[in-house]
Amino acid sequence: MSAKADHYDVIRKPIITEKATTASENNAVVFEVAIEANKPMIKEAVEALFGVKVKAVNTTITKGKVKRFRGALGTRKDVKKAYVTLAEGNTIDVSTGL
Repeated sequence: MSAKADHYDVIRKPIITEKATTASENNAVVFEVAIEANKPMIKEAVEALFGVKVKAVNTTITKGKVKRFRGALGTRKDVKKAYVTLAEGNTIDVSTGL
């Protein structure tokens, strides 16, 4: 597997919510990442894919909710988010495609 494919396995998709938009005012971008990804892996992937300098990476895991699917109980998957703070002068436009 190539290194670029590995980076795309780490970073799943950008998250575009109201909270993520307010974070972008502080030079941060929010991504959904693989649950097993750690902060150094996320930093390396963002720097390689977007050509920017990363200042800090904060992560959070949102546990999946218990919901009913066709009458039976089921659980949504756990989601890991990475709040990536970029160094001064670097930007990532998440409204365009990867």
